[in-house]
Order: sequence, then structure tokens, then C-alpha cells
Amino acid sequence: MTLVVLGDLMVDVVTRVSGPLADGSDTPARISMQGGGSAANVAAWAAQLGTPVSLVCRVGRDARGRAAVDELKGVDVNVTVDYERPTGTCVVLVGPDGDRTMLPDPGANDAPLPEIPLGKHLHVVGYALLREGPRASALAAIDRARAAGMTVSVDPSSWALLRPGAIPAVDLLLPNEREASLVEGEMAVKLGARGARWGDVEVPAEPVEVVDTTGAGDAFAAGLISARLQGSDRRAALEAGCRLAARAVAQVGARPQYD
Repeated sequence: MTLVVLGDLMVDVVTRVSGPLADGSDTPARISMQGGGSAANVAAWAAQLGTPVSLVCRVGRDARGRAAVDELKGVDVNVTVDYERPTGTCVVLVGPDGDRTMLPDPGANDAPLPEIPLGKHLHVVGYALLREGPRASALAAIDRARAAGMTVSVDPSSWALLRPGAIPAVDLLLPNEREASLVEGEMAVKLGARGARWGDVEVPAEPVEVVDTTGAGDAFAAGLISARLQGSDRRAALEAGCRLAARAVAQVGARPQYD
């Protein structure tokens, strides 16, 4: 397998609100159930690009978990079924400007993850390092990958959960600007509407009408990593990441839309 992605698989309850929340009252919204989880999103976008990809994750013993695994077209899913915790669920509040706020219940994601298969590159979603349940297994996966000569990247995932020493040294970090101030190492930084930067190389975002920013960073990671695995230089990899992120924000939900 070329790319191995380790981390969370979730079910997203995407709630697109019409305006500011009316405290203690009603705010009209459009609600849909979507596939989610940062690791699963990266794997789904990479698979759509044609990158051979394996997802290593954990779900509950429930219908949501079975459906979440079945939805991952073209992805080799290495999954452990948790008999005590439900499949993770996240309420995603999307404002009129497309920006999102997430309310995650990690469920089965807050437990040890299966051993990774070997490949060329391991991408670890930061939630697996920031939550105590999967942390030891995520660190073991990084050690296993390094011993096998794989390159490793980490998306820090959440500035609110980051703490000193939580992210080990890896080949590449994929933070947003706020997370970048909290971590150290080689970084390709996501700049939102301004694009992305890697060292002294910066590329603009592709112009697009923003519908829902959920999963934009995951699509960016999939595009950049897939390009690097094909031999692209920094600029081309950043452009590939921004191109896929633009597709993600132009639709509802964090995964590729299938016909």
C-alpha cells in the first residue's frame, strides 16, 4: 500500500444554519448525515485521486459504523470493532459564510488503534495523538513506520487540544496557522482563503464559492501527500493540495461526492 492513514472515522451531523444562533429559541437549519472523521476524509480524497490507500481506524458495533466503513469507496479499511463504545459522531455547525464549528463525541475513536500495514508513507491525524485512548498506539505506529523506512506526516488537527510535546518529530507537519504557532518542525501550513505555504514557497487558494469548509484541510492533505508520493516538488504539491481543498469547500460535507 502506498499511503497509510491512521486515525478517526466519524459520522458527521452537518447542520447548516441560516444565521446567528438564537439563544434559547429556534434557528432555521438544513441538516444532513455525512461521512466524517479526519483520517477517513483524507483516505477518501486520496482514493478518489487514484492513490492506493489504507485507513486504520476503530468503529462501534453499530449500524453507523458498518455504514461508515462501507461508504469508503476504493479504500482498504483496517478496522477494529469496539464492543463498548459507539461509532464516533460529530455535530458540525456551518454558518452562512461556510465556516464550521465542530462538537465531536469521539466514541470508539478514543481507544487503541489497530497495527498499521506497511507502505511508503504514514499520515497520522493529530486526534490520535491528542486523545489518551489511542495515543500509545499512534506513537507505536510512527515507530513501526520509521523502522520500515516509511516517511511520516502529522496533521495537528486541533489547536484547542494541542499541548507541549504531544506531537513527536516527523518528516512533515500539516498545521493551520494557529496550530503552526504551537508545533515545531518541517511544515506545510494551511492559510485558509490565502492558500498554503511550505518554507519560502507560497501558493494562493483557488477561487471558489465556499459552501462548507468541513474537511478542507483533509482534502488538502490528501492532495499534497499524493502529489509528493508521485515525485512533485513543494510548489506542485501545495497546488495539488489547494486544488483538492477548493473542491471540498464547494460542496456540503467532508468527503468526495459520488454519483
